[in-house]
Amino acid sequence: MYFGTARGLDRFDPETKRIRHYTKVEGLANNSVTVAFRDRQGTLWFGTDLGLSRLAPGPDPPQQPPPILISGLRIAGDSYAISALGETDVSGLTLNATQNQLSIDFVGLGFAAGEALRYQYRLAGADPDWSAPTDQRTINYAGLSAGSYRFMVRAVTADGSISPTPATINFIILPPFWQRWWFVTMVVLTLGLGVAVIYRYRVRRLIELERVRTRIAADLHDDIGASLSLMAMLSEVAQRQVQRGNSDVAEPLSSIASSSRELVDAMSDIVWAVNPRKDRFSELVKRMRRFASDAFASRDIALQFESPDEHDFKLGADARREIFFIVKEGINNIARHSACTEAAISLKVQDRWLILELRDNGKGFVPSQANEGNGLISMRERARKLGGEFGLVSAEGHGTTLRLKVAVDRQRWKWG
Repeated sequence: MYFGTARGLDRFDPETKRIRHYTKVEGLANNSVTVAFRDRQGTLWFGTDLGLSRLAPGPDPPQQPPPILISGLRIAGDSYAISALGETDVSGLTLNATQNQLSIDFVGLGFAAGEALRYQYRLAGADPDWSAPTDQRTINYAGLSAGSYRFMVRAVTADGSISPTPATINFIILPPFWQRWWFVTMVVLTLGLGVAVIYRYRVRRLIELERVRTRIAADLHDDIGASLSLMAMLSEVAQRQVQRGNSDVAEPLSSIASSSRELVDAMSDIVWAVNPRKDRFSELVKRMRRFASDAFASRDIALQFESPDEHDFKLGADARREIFFIVKEGINNIARHSACTEAAISLKVQDRWLILELRDNGKGFVPSQANEGNGLISMRERARKLGGEFGLVSAEGHGTTLRLKVAVDRQRWKWG
């Protein structure tokens, strides 16, 4: 079927559904067709304002697929050398991070007269599929990230024929220097070296601190502790010698001896607290058991002491000292004020928590009506420093229970 129009001649094939367009380029006398005629031999005649055109219908000659060429390339605004005749493949381009803007020109060669080609392109590494056909012959890429790319372009004829081999450009865009493997490796090694230096410095400082603590404990025990013990013994000897004579001298000497013994006991606690060899939970249990036994035995108070034998872990000097002084204050309060006959100390480790309870069967008191002395205030403050929980339960005639709960899974409390 042939249709004459003001823009030329169109041929429609019902079987293939293709339309071919004829213009002056194909031989029409004029693009404005006004008359169409078919003679007996099957020849077609088309009349125009400028003359008569003759068409002998027949099969179209086979069309050769159009080749495609890269005709121009600009990288970050600078032209790249391309052959004047065009190139089908451009390879070996290595670009730095600032050369990530490309402008590419291409052209296809159509062999049919007046044939208008369209183009499809794809950037492997950025585009998943081919683009829609377009008549534009220049494509721009801006802000490409680092990586390997392959640009491909092909020509498409009006009847759907595609270039057998696309024209290609292969290029690599290098990452910025701070993203390259050698820079990352250098940074990692530098950080690793810094961490190692800091770690060694910290270990050295910890060792020095351990040595200082050991030296302080030894000096306190050997010098000050020995001197205080000697003072207490001399005071007791002098007191016995003057008991038969001047009683006014005996009383001050008795006070000196009592104060010296208290200082010796306090010095013993300090030495124990700063000694790094005692930084274990088992050492805290031993100290608590010994102090409780001495305090309650002098007042005929029966002691029940429970502690976990299967648990032992590293316990820092600060935590060990605070817990012991809480227990010590609680034991002194029971011995002096409870009027009890039985006392119990219980230590448990549950789910990374250390739970301590002190109980007695003494006279008890009403906590809301009692005036908290320095002892209870001190115990609450020590528990707060440990980040733990402190509780006190008591009633008249039902004894008193003191409860302390502190975490043992923090960084400063490491399990052994």
